[in-house]
Amino acid sequence: MISAAGLTKVYGGKTALDHADFAVRPGVVTGFLGPNGAGKSTAMRLILGLDRATSGSVTVNGRAYRDLPAPLREVGALLEAKAWHGGRSAYDHLRFLARTNGIPKSRVGEVLDIVGLSDVSGKRAKGYSLGMGQRLGIAAALLGDPGTLMFDEPVNGLDPEGILWIRRLMQSLAAEGRTVFVSSHLMSEMAVTAGHLIVIGRGRILADTSMNDFIAANATSHVRVRSPERQALGRVIAGQDWRAAATDDGSILVYGVTPADVGDLLHQAGLRVHELASVQPSLEEAFMRLTADSIEFHGGG
Repeated sequence: MISAAGLTKVYGGKTALDHADFAVRPGVVTGFLGPNGAGKSTAMRLILGLDRATSGSVTVNGRAYRDLPAPLREVGALLEAKAWHGGRSAYDHLRFLARTNGIPKSRVGEVLDIVGLSDVSGKRAKGYSLGMGQRLGIAAALLGDPGTLMFDEPVNGLDPEGILWIRRLMQSLAAEGRTVFVSSHLMSEMAVTAGHLIVIGRGRILADTSMNDFIAANATSHVRVRSPERQALGRVIAGQDWRAAATDDGSILVYGVTPADVGDLLHQAGLRVHELASVQPSLEEAFMRLTADSIEFHGGG
């Protein structure tokens, strides 16, 4: 378990993390979401003792990372895909880590099998693709068979098969009772991987809740309706006491009603309907709504 209390980090005059309180519990994949510059990387570095907090604390299983007697056996992390010497083979890289952390040599072969690099384990890592580098980084994180795992953008460079593989891996690790903390910008992937979310914006924790509760609290289901008689459709919908919004593709989104409500109205108005569908709220919609005020730079156009 990872626990943060009042965790604060100030770089120069800028507060990167502002009195953050959160907990990453075992048994579920916890997603870590936030706009660029929100403080995700800072938080992960503080957890791993790579930076020192200005104030507050963060512990892994009740201890600061620097006080863990065998860090690699308790915490495995992937923060940078190419945090290894390019002139070494994958096997030699992992063997070195194992030797310096008191991990049996046999474990090297095991993790190479897990990540699918056994056939190329003797090749120099500098020739690896980005996806292969990700797999090597994941192998290093798994090497000590730790109970806590942290992954920062783990699917970078992976093809669809690789993305499915890492999703299943993280879920299986959590199912074993491990603590799994993962940061990603891919909302669609996070939505099907994580069961719990921690959302951060401008250094502050905005949400620490289950995936379902987060979406329910920050997004709403709606009805999408489209007709070839666009102007008439707009007039009919506008005549109701409904919250509605037009889209660029000519459809109208109607909130707080059912497809049957909309269908009956359009039938009475004699309008043809080309689309009438209930749209469930998405993680991306909920995230964008919650973090709209936390994005430091908005793109134009």
